[in-house]
Amino acid sequence: MAAMNNKIISIILLFFALVFQCYSQCQLSDLKIEQEQTGVKVKNKQEWRAFIITDCICNFPLVALNCSGFQTVEPIDPSLKIVRSHQGKFCLVADGNPITKFRPATFRYASDSSFPFDIIGGEIYCP
Repeated sequence: MAAMNNKIISIILLFFALVFQCYSQCQLSDLKIEQEQTGVKVKNKQEWRAFIITDCICNFPLVALNCSGFQTVEPIDPSLKIVRSHQGKFCLVADGNPITKFRPATFRYASDSSFPFDIIGGEIYCP
């Protein structure tokens, strides 16, 4: 009986260790923004493709970027929601859907130069 209890306690402790390890592994700083030129010109402006990626095993829903000053000459990608608040302008990425290791978020815009997007918020859920 004591051996059975020890085994159950060990399994429970292992479960919690794995759960807490997952949560401690992932932070918003694990999201990276990469940008590249597409080679396409839109109204004489360079088109850019932005990728928001992670190598972390957790999911990142409701990711928001600082979009104050962001302008594009092409229609804004429908998955990039621009929201104005009393604190400025931010963009909700991928309609708020999770960004994962296997499902990065991407969007395009056209501007003379790449825009310095910053990640300002989001949530973290580990599988």
